[in-house]
Amino acid sequence: MYGRKAYQLVKEFTNSESGQLTGFNDDLFAQVIEDCKEHVLKLQSLLRKMQEEGSDNQTTKNADHFGALMHHLALVRNKRCLMAYMYNRAEVVQNLGWTVDLVLPVEIEEKLSVSEKEYFKSHSKTLKSYMSDLDIDLAVDMVPPKDPYIKVRVLEEIGNVVLSDQSANLTRFAILFLRRTDAEQYISQGKMEELTG
Repeated sequence: MYGRKAYQLVKEFTNSESGQLTGFNDDLFAQVIEDCKEHVLKLQSLLRKMQEEGSDNQTTKNADHFGALMHHLALVRNKRCLMAYMYNRAEVVQNLGWTVDLVLPVEIEEKLSVSEKEYFKSHSKTLKSYMSDLDIDLAVDMVPPKDPYIKVRVLEEIGNVVLSDQSANLTRFAILFLRRTDAEQYISQGKMEELTG
């Protein structure tokens, strides 16, 4: 049945959790591209045959006309499904640019295609450049915190770092009070966790 593979591709994305990515399905994506190529070839063949017979596309409604229409509609549907798959994945990748620093966690990076990785890097660099030009961090929470300091636990050895108001040794399992703006980059990278209460 025409469009079944493209439907499976979109269904795969919609079955995943909102805002989460599954691995890029290279095989199914390539199969849908091949289906599109086959539809284009069959459509061109039918149109060429109709031209050779001298059929008027507007008045003659024969099997060739309806066959060409079916291939055209299948081609359009496949293209729309491919675009929906890529657009929705690109939206998730864009949102990652707001929550993750320039370095993607390995478990997320494994799920991206090569072009999606390049897109993420480009988008993140553009965001960073824009924020540095404005001298403001737009990735900070939209709701102002009650306290500018938060209690955090260091999950990975980070070492000595210079923060906005102090320098700190961020050793593994250390519990510290840091400015929210200083800690957020490490929290988003999974190197720290915020402790509540």
